[in-house]
Amino acid sequence: MDSKRILYVAQELHPYMPDSPMAKQALAFPKRMNELGNEVRVFMPRYGNINERRHQLHEVIRLSGMNVVINDVDQPLIIKVASIPQARLQVYFIDNEDYFKRKGDISDASGTLYPDNDERALFFSKSVIETIKKLGWKPDVVHVMGWMCSPLPLYIKQFNTTDPYFADAKVVLSLYDNDTFTGRLGDQLPLGMQFDGAKAMESFTEPTFENLQCGAVLHSDAVLTMCDAPFSEAMNTAKKHNIPVTDGRPFASDPAGLKAFYESLFA
Repeated sequence: MDSKRILYVAQELHPYMPDSPMAKQALAFPKRMNELGNEVRVFMPRYGNINERRHQLHEVIRLSGMNVVINDVDQPLIIKVASIPQARLQVYFIDNEDYFKRKGDISDASGTLYPDNDERALFFSKSVIETIKKLGWKPDVVHVMGWMCSPLPLYIKQFNTTDPYFADAKVVLSLYDNDTFTGRLGDQLPLGMQFDGAKAMESFTEPTFENLQCGAVLHSDAVLTMCDAPFSEAMNTAKKHNIPVTDGRPFASDPAGLKAFYESLFA
């Protein structure tokens, strides 16, 4: 395919987070596409357990001054950036003093989930969209990895269908095992989406891990399965809405296959 602009939005990314399957793939995919001459951008949350000095994060001053509205409350958006020299990648970090200052990622030292993970997920997804517009960069493909970005496909498909930056973008979702949380997120996620005027958000009204996957699948153009047994309801959602599903696990070591997959989105 011709050179494409590919936006990767990941909940985890190595080397900033532990070496999980998602973190490794979130590094491998953009690295491979960058090596093939595509223009790549990578976004992830700036969790409090990321060592900013060691990884040389610094604030992007020209992107300062933005706010993101969550349930009628203006939340300041801080954008930081760092480079992964061995991968020749630049990573953008979504930051906010209220949501990401604490010393953890999605849970505290005792393993208790942060009660505002619902708002954090919505803030992260909306912030990526606003930052891309501020950058003036139009992605051809938006590849989403992890439940923290699960609102992103809906916001692209419902609120940005006529926006010049996202109108023609293809949304790809990677599906992973539920190894991060059980139960449900709080009510601020569906309430925030309702405040924004979201439609067809039934899967988000009860924000369990499984429902977040279904909601993200519903608003994606293609799905990559990254585990042996993807959640059946997510797979049923894809089948019901004729959304193509592909085993994405080989792509981390098969750049030609990944390139062909992205190319198929525009056939």
